[in-house]
Amino acid sequence: MKKLAASILALMIALAALAGTGAAESGAAEHTITGSDFPLFQNTYDTELVIPLKFVDGATDLPYIEVNDLLNMLILFFEEDYTVRQEGSCVTFLRENLYPMTIDFEKKMIRFTDYDLFVRKKDAATLLDMVSVNTTDESGKPFFLQKQNAYSFDRYGDEVTLPLGDYGIELYAQDGLFLVPLQTINDFILAPQGKSVYFNGQCVLISKLVTPEDDFYYSAPVSMRSEALAKYGYGELCLMMDCMFGTKELHEIDSFDRLLRQTGLDRYLKSTDPVEADLAVWHMITDYLDDNHTAWHSFSYMAGRIDQSVPRGASDRRYIENDRLFGETRAAFYPDGVPGYEEVGNTAYITFDDFVLGSQDTAYYYSVEDPANFDDSDTVGLIIKAHSMITREGSPVENVVLDLSKNQGGASDAAIFVMAWFLGEASVSVKNTFTGATSTSVYRADVNRDRIFDERDTLADRNLFCLISPVSFSCGNLVPCVFKESAKVTLLGRTSGGGSCGVMNVSTAWGTSFQISGKNRLSFLKNGSVYDIDRGADPDFVLLNPSQYYDRQSLTTYINSLVW
Repeated sequence: MKKLAASILALMIALAALAGTGAAESGAAEHTITGSDFPLFQNTYDTELVIPLKFVDGATDLPYIEVNDLLNMLILFFEEDYTVRQEGSCVTFLRENLYPMTIDFEKKMIRFTDYDLFVRKKDAATLLDMVSVNTTDESGKPFFLQKQNAYSFDRYGDEVTLPLGDYGIELYAQDGLFLVPLQTINDFILAPQGKSVYFNGQCVLISKLVTPEDDFYYSAPVSMRSEALAKYGYGELCLMMDCMFGTKELHEIDSFDRLLRQTGLDRYLKSTDPVEADLAVWHMITDYLDDNHTAWHSFSYMAGRIDQSVPRGASDRRYIENDRLFGETRAAFYPDGVPGYEEVGNTAYITFDDFVLGSQDTAYYYSVEDPANFDDSDTVGLIIKAHSMITREGSPVENVVLDLSKNQGGASDAAIFVMAWFLGEASVSVKNTFTGATSTSVYRADVNRDRIFDERDTLADRNLFCLISPVSFSCGNLVPCVFKESAKVTLLGRTSGGGSCGVMNVSTAWGTSFQISGKNRLSFLKNGSVYDIDRGADPDFVLLNPSQYYDRQSLTTYINSLVW
């Protein structure tokens, strides 16, 4: 990686010098184009590269990237091979899988023959893969998850076009240069992969998000936005949200421009005042979107660090209140903390509040010999430990209860492991709301660590239950929704809290940091159709108050009455 970065750095500097020479030779240009090199940091401020950026007509707060520099940025970010070619007013980027992205500078649009395949990670198991870790080692031996190719399938999406001109977004082809807004590349190429670009006038940072504690990012002076940035920033925000916000129709939003005009937020977002613009984004999130996957991170560097508590939307406030209520009730029964694994009579309870993937891959096989010594904070390790306890010789366990009553989601890999443990196979569908593509992935889990994926990794001979509440969210909602449709697991409690889309960390063109319910919507298959899980799963048997979840002596008696 260091060798690759060094060679790319040298190539970037050479291209920047050539590009600057071409711009200087043209004295009768329609637009004034200037350029400068900026430090580029990936994830941390320890390793510094250089990225050449361009500016048009004096708007030095609105960076553009030349297509040759963009090529090198893609190679650096994805560590894959790309080629670029120009034909007239069109520049096409071609991946090693031969799927293109074409930028049409005359029509002011970007076309993808298949967007998902252009931005897909090279080692992804499926088109819209939920598993982020490698499932085999270098010798081909399986790790703790095994994809079932016979039952997994993809349905490819439609060709998509980003109509930049319709959103007032300019592209520039002049002096032999082809310039694309850096933020547009960020919103549709980098951010969907979990990283965003932040430009603060002094450097470019590629990071998951920016927090108010980031001293380097906020070391840039506060300033007003240029007219060009205000205009572009509004259009780009609308375009990104129109394409990437995964629950538009559930919010009855046909376009974000219309929403912002209907709510009066558009005039603040078009203002040159960055504080007004940031507060408008803030109110869009809390007042009109108000879902737990859409949340504020930090103000733009142009607004500066503002010490102001973020208001909560109505749905968010209800969620926080339920979380408080269930937390206080559980603490009354378990003042020292609820154990990850607990047996009460003939019933085993497994409790965790987040899906956490620990050391991954070989660590589950070699780092801990006795499963009883696995750390409860690692979901996969906890399940391995619970399985060994439940299936031990002479075990009294007849009922197994997965307590997700305060689970707020987390690593999808861990959620798939848990579902495979209970069901034998975990089948999860994902729909890309931007392209229409769908992907169904089926996995088995190696719970007993013998590297054989069979019935000994499941609990088929036990009575299976799952505790759910309004706090059960995201993957904590996905798991009971899949359980519900399996008819193998009995749900106890109240309707789970929803949350169907994966989190996507995003930014504005002027540097505001926030997250949204992204384009990839978690779903399940029923009768061959894909259904999203945003409404949550209804319980088979209702528990009227939180104390019934945590008085486990009484709950065990109740569960045995259901089994009887």
